[in-house]
Amino acid sequence: MIFNSFLFWLIFPIIFCFFWAIPSRFKTTKKWFLICVSYCLYINWKPAFSLALLFTTLTTFYGAKFISRKRTQKIRKKAAVITVILGSSLLFIFKYYNFINKNISDLLSFIGIRFELPGLNYAIPIGISFFTFQAIGYFIDVYLKRVEVEKSLSNYMLFISFFPQLMSGPISKASELLPQIKDFKPFNERQAVEGLRFILWGMFFKVAIADRLGLFVDANFVHFDNFSSLSAILAIFLYSFQIYADFAGYSFMAVGISKLLGIDIINNFNQPYLSFSVTDFWRRWHISLSRWLRDYIYIPLGGSRCSPIRNYINIIITFLVSGIWHGANWTFIVWGFLHGIFLTLEKLFNLQKLNSNNIFIKVIRITFTFLLVTVTWVFFRMPSISDTLKIFNHIFEGHYDLPLLMDHLFYIKYMLPILILRDFYVEFFSSKQYWWNNRVTRWVLYFAIFSLTICLGVLDNGQFIYISF
Repeated sequence: MIFNSFLFWLIFPIIFCFFWAIPSRFKTTKKWFLICVSYCLYINWKPAFSLALLFTTLTTFYGAKFISRKRTQKIRKKAAVITVILGSSLLFIFKYYNFINKNISDLLSFIGIRFELPGLNYAIPIGISFFTFQAIGYFIDVYLKRVEVEKSLSNYMLFISFFPQLMSGPISKASELLPQIKDFKPFNERQAVEGLRFILWGMFFKVAIADRLGLFVDANFVHFDNFSSLSAILAIFLYSFQIYADFAGYSFMAVGISKLLGIDIINNFNQPYLSFSVTDFWRRWHISLSRWLRDYIYIPLGGSRCSPIRNYINIIITFLVSGIWHGANWTFIVWGFLHGIFLTLEKLFNLQKLNSNNIFIKVIRITFTFLLVTVTWVFFRMPSISDTLKIFNHIFEGHYDLPLLMDHLFYIKYMLPILILRDFYVEFFSSKQYWWNNRVTRWVLYFAIFSLTICLGVLDNGQFIYISF
């Protein structure tokens, strides 16, 4: 069940009331209530998916308990390897088996050998990449003794299945989320109001911007041969905003819903398109994944505490993992590889930091970074490398007629500036007191955003892009 559906917002007030109606002294009851809610909402997609979630949860929970007991390092290491393999096995089977099988078969066919294992025709469990990484992250933290092993099954089940973040993150760390689950805070009005603010912006981002942009962008990407080169350029540019508004919209709503339940989770976005380098972009985009890759891939490989050449290799490997995490397709691998190359070049030429206060240089750096990220998004969006090259070729064919489907963009010319102005305000002016910080002015703004969402948004329960990952 997705956050932009009418059914969810019909059910959530009931969840909210029941949760806070349970007395604070019945903490275990509160936990099991949220666990049941989380699994019921997840089962709504497909009941069998819950088995994958439960398997990953139990495997990493009992694996962590096993290695936490006093044992020799040899036994702990073997148990850790087995647990990581088992805990990530369903992710591998559902998401990567068919991809690996096809590529091995194609390679063997190329050299004249006909061999192919049977394929799997099962749907990929929703959010499997997110909850698998969260579970594996917890297990590694226990193994490295960064956190204490969690002894309560209910605490751990809620940590993995907490429904606001289950389907598209963020990927929470055990040190951040588990203490809040163990000891629910009393209802906080200020936290709840902040949560509603996040939800309002999330709905606006998703419904009024991402889904509205999607009507134009998706048509152009799928049937780009039927549209002009100018349409293709515009679609590539607007896809950057579509995927940002879509994923950030989900993340804002996840943060907001969590706050309404008295829990703070990490906000995945920090104005990423105002980044002055690709390195800075990855500090602002999908922050929880970047953090996970840094802690469990980049640093264990050696991080920057090695020779420059080895450090560059570590960066590229880390972003190849990022690409593979996003999907079993060569387009994602190329997308991750390009970002790895960008970060490597920035480090090689010391461009990962902004060493100037000159506003002109800042604008140039931000614009160039945005263009680099926008171009690489094409690989992310297209179904194959050949299609990606075709759309790039289409851009230079010279057909610059006015874009079709302009009626879909009519509303965007009002909506997109609001997103841009919001990010500029948060980035540069949020710490300063201006006249619009007045309560009346704020409520006028909230009402305007709500009205625009309802009146001009695409209210079709459109799927979130990152749910498929």
